[in-house]
Amino acid sequence: MVYGFIRQSHGHIKIYSEPGLGTTVRLYLPRRDAAVEAGPLEVASAPAVAGAGEKILVVEDNADVRRVVVAQLEGLGYVTVEADNAEAALAILERGDPIDLLFTDIVMPGRMNGIDLAHRARAVRPDAKVLLTSGFAKAAIDGGQLSGDDLKYLLSKPYRISELAAKIRNVLDGAG
Repeated sequence: MVYGFIRQSHGHIKIYSEPGLGTTVRLYLPRRDAAVEAGPLEVASAPAVAGAGEKILVVEDNADVRRVVVAQLEGLGYVTVEADNAEAALAILERGDPIDLLFTDIVMPGRMNGIDLAHRARAVRPDAKVLLTSGFAKAAIDGGQLSGDDLKYLLSKPYRISELAAKIRNVLDGAG
């Protein structure tokens, strides 16, 4: 997520690590030459769209990120089921558990990434609704992994909870 934020901001990141000595992380953001005018602080408001108890399968290999996403979704009124990789998620889908939406990261370790999982999920459940997410969305688009209709079902990291709420609702209410 940090890498995605830095890239979106047209900056870069350098990481230097040495065993026994520690790690240094340097974030470089573009300089703004113009004076910044102090304005009113933007207060985050609660998302206008919320869930109605729909069940979302959250697939994220990073446990910390998964915990945050699950907390956000449950706070929005959704029920969540978790998987830490594509294989575990596919097993849940194959069991026939009722799932209203598959929300999966694209980049994951293992034999399947999120795009592969989406295709396999639709083979098991043709009516499956899928929302992909990634901090490397531009790379997936540039690499040809995503195009056309897939882009409607992509949420780039980092995202605000209001963006998550709107995109989830859009996919659930749309054709999937």
